[in-house]
Amino acid sequence: MLKNYKMNEFGVIQQIKYNKIEYNLNYVYNRYDAYGELTKRMSYLRLGYITGVINKYPKTILDVGYGNGDFLKMCSEVNIKCFGNDISNYPIPNNCEFIDNIYLRKFDVITFFDSLEHFENIDFVSKLKCNYVVISVPWCHYFSAEWFYNWKHRRENEHLHHFNDESLVRFMNSCGFKCVSLTNVEDIIRKPIDKNQNILTGVFKKIL
Repeated sequence: MLKNYKMNEFGVIQQIKYNKIEYNLNYVYNRYDAYGELTKRMSYLRLGYITGVINKYPKTILDVGYGNGDFLKMCSEVNIKCFGNDISNYPIPNNCEFIDNIYLRKFDVITFFDSLEHFENIDFVSKLKCNYVVISVPWCHYFSAEWFYNWKHRRENEHLHHFNDESLVRFMNSCGFKCVSLTNVEDIIRKPIDKNQNILTGVFKKIL
C-alpha cells in the first residue's frame, strides 16, 4: 500500500491525511463544462438503470452531490419529486427542493453519483432513510501499488475513498443495505482507457 493510504476492514482504500478541497461554483463549472452534453446522456442512462432495477420510476429521489443538476432536472421532467444536496452552492433546478439535512426525511431513492468518494467520512450512510441507495464510483481494481499510484482516478485530497465491487458491497452491507445490482453500465459513455471496468455502479436495497 502506498504511503498515506490504508485499507479498512471492508477493503475500502482510504487516504489518511489530506488537505480539504473547496467544492465551489468554479469546481462545478470546470468539471461539468468539460463533460458538456455527456452529462445529459448520463442522466438518462442513470435513471433508466435505476428504473430497470426497481421496476418503476422512483416516487422521490434525493441526489447527494447533484453537481450541475442535470440528473435532477431530467427526473423532475418525468414527474419524480426531486430533492438535492450539494456543498457547491450551484443552483438547484426548478421544481426541485434543496435539502440541508439529508437524514430527516425518508426518500424512495438516494443517489451518490461521483460523490461518495469525496466524503471525509462515509459512515453516515448507515443513517440514511430510504428504500434504495444508488452509487457510482471509480472502479479501483488495485492490481498493484504501481497501478494504484498511476491510476487516473487516484486524485489526492479529492477522492478520499476508493472501492472495488467487493469492498463496496461489504461496506453497504455494514450500513444496512443489500446489493441488488452491480454494473459498469456507465462505461458506455465514460469509456475506459484500458480493458478494465472504469466506473462501478450499484443499487442497494435497505434491509428491513
